[in-house]
Order: sequence, then C-alpha cells, then structure tokens
Amino acid sequence: MPVGDVPGGNVTDVVAALAARVRELAGALDAELIAFRRDVHAHPELSRKETRTTHAVAARLREAGLEPRLLPIGSGLVCDIGPDRGPDGEGRVGLRADLDALPLQETSGVEFASTEPGVAHACGHDVHTTVVLGAGLVLARLAEEGRLRRGVRLFFQPAEEVFPGGAEDIINRTSELDGVDRMTALHCDPKFDVGHVGTRIGPITSASDSVSVTISSPGGHTSRPHLTGDVVFALGQVITQTPAVLGRRLDPRSGVNLTWGAVQAGSTPNAIPSTGIVKGTLRCLDVRAWEKAGELVREAVEQIVAPYDVSVTVTVTHGVPPVENQAAATCDLEDAVREVVGPDAVQLTEQSMGGEDFAWFLRKVPGTMARLGVRTPGGRTYDLHQGDLVVDERAIGVGVRALAQFAAS
Repeated sequence: MPVGDVPGGNVTDVVAALAARVRELAGALDAELIAFRRDVHAHPELSRKETRTTHAVAARLREAGLEPRLLPIGSGLVCDIGPDRGPDGEGRVGLRADLDALPLQETSGVEFASTEPGVAHACGHDVHTTVVLGAGLVLARLAEEGRLRRGVRLFFQPAEEVFPGGAEDIINRTSELDGVDRMTALHCDPKFDVGHVGTRIGPITSASDSVSVTISSPGGHTSRPHLTGDVVFALGQVITQTPAVLGRRLDPRSGVNLTWGAVQAGSTPNAIPSTGIVKGTLRCLDVRAWEKAGELVREAVEQIVAPYDVSVTVTVTHGVPPVENQAAATCDLEDAVREVVGPDAVQLTEQSMGGEDFAWFLRKVPGTMARLGVRTPGGRTYDLHQGDLVVDERAIGVGVRALAQFAAS
C-alpha cells in the first residue's frame, strides 16, 4: 500500500501493517496448506510427469478467483496476481516453485509417505510447491484489499531434477518471463532450524554438469591383456586421474569437483570386456571455471587413455550454472523475513555444491534464492535426496509469510 493511502502514515508504519496482515492471512491457511503438502507428498510425480500436482495447484488457485495458465510443455503452470505494472513502472515479481519428485524409495515412515513405489519427494519440492501456493493465496487477498502495489507471477515449474530442466523449457518455449523484472525462490535446507532462512549475496549454488566416459576395445582373455586394449584398467585410470588433472589445471578457488557415481564394465573375472562406462557429476563454484571445465575434462580423459590402445567417447552435458543472488533482491528478502518471521530469523548460508536450475531464471531476471530451514530444533539433521528425509511442516508457514511479504513490499 502506498504511504499516501495511510493517513499520517510513514514507510515504517505501512510495512508493519502489511506484515501484520500477511501473518494473519498466512496463519489462517496453516492447516489447509499442511494437508495440501501431505497430499502432494503422498502422490509424487517424476520430472515432466507432474500432471496431478499441476491440476491440484490450478484447482486451488481457481477456487481463490485466480486464472492459472497451464504451461505448453506437458506440466506446470503460471498464475498472475495484481496489476501488470507498479506505480513506478515496476514489472511483476516472480515466485518460483518446482514440482517434481525423485526416483527414490521413501523410507521416512511418515503416515503420508509416498504411495508410488520408487518415487519420493526427497528434496522438498512438495514444500516448495505448497509455499508458493500459500503465498499466492495470501497475495490474492492483499490484491482484493488494495494492498498489492505491483503484480506477481507464480511459477510452478516442472522438471527441476533433470538436464535440461523445466526452467530452460519455460525460458526457451514460452514468453512467461516477459513483464517479470525480479524473481525469488526458497529451497528446503535441513541444516537450518525451522523459523530461520539462510541467505547469501552472490553465488549460492554451484554449476552442475553430467559427465559420461565410454571406453571400448575388441576385448579378450585376462591371460593375454597385451593383445587387446584393457577397458577396465583404462577406466580405473580415468576414475583416479581425471579429478587430479582438474585440480592442477584450474584455480582451486573455483571449487571444481568431479565425482563419479556409476561405473559398469564386464561380467566375468577372466574376460576383458569390450566396453566400459563411468558416469559422474562435474561441479564448479565459479561460473568462469564452469565455462571451460567441460572441455578440459575431454582433453584430460583422451590423454589419460592414450597409452592403452582403447577408443574413448567423452560426453559432458551442461546442466546448470551457479545461482547468482543479486544484492538488492537479497537484502529486500532479508528485510521481509525479519518483518514477518522475526529479527533473528535471517542467517548467512554457505555456497552449496548442489546444482539448481533456478539459475537459468536469474541469468535473465535479477533475483535471489534463499534456504528455508526445515529442521526441528534439537532434532535430527537429515540430508536431501535421501529416502528418509523428514521436514518440520511449520516451515511452510514461514516460507509463505516470507515470500508474500517480499512480493508485496
């Protein structure tokens, strides 16, 4: 609400009044949103298959009098609230959630555990979806009351967990970023207690690429390794030497890390196989190192296997750049969190080695991503991408209040 709309008001009074109303509206939604999150959690959907979740979100937004638009990419939706432009010409604020689950078996033991074998919300995307939905419902009420000074666009994005992801689909195949000049997102963090939000100016995640190395030769008997290229031995050299090469060819301050996650070769102890493959993830904290690390991996692997009379194919698939948080947006989000959660709610977070395709949005639109604390104080610290993940559901209300205040301020 503009200051002039409050007789005798000043900026501090207006912000405080807005924060009080946001807390009131969000509090009234707590029980409903927890139930919604539990339903989404029990029915997880893999990347680009999030149709049930998409329609559940759309139905609730329509119930609130809004007009969500299904994305023309198979799943996901966007929804506008309030005016296209603010009084000073500002574009919309984008609030982003991701919808997809992981191909993991849930082992949490909660009563609303996944009903889909081998699929689980083990990264908190069910919480992200619920938080942005709740923020949207709060903002819709603020718009009805004339308290929303600029427009908001909700992004419910599919396919965050795969390369290429849903963020690139939205950017490259739709025009939904048009008219948006600021974006934010929250990501669950089990290292922070519920009631806290972790922020950081600059990069908050790392770049993340997938690497696949396939080595082949005619194969042969293990008693005569000199008559063929030894695929298994060559794979071993690639596995151990390639990370070491990167550590000596790139600035160590760039945080380059190559970790192998899968290797397959052969099926019997006395035969040299004709094909072997190793797959891993290349992560970089620095975007400049990321831009050249992939080519360096290719060069290193080819040189490492050169003495072993094998053929090699190296595939480096660009995943995501680091999420780069803008200073102004980060500071505004911190102010919003302090207003509606508490003066001590903001904590500095470290840069993560994880990848996040929200980075693609922030290469187009300035904004910020923050960490939403989901650990029960004094309780166990869980890890993301593990089937036993349990979050403290009070974090939903924290996230709703933070995003709504940020968008409305």
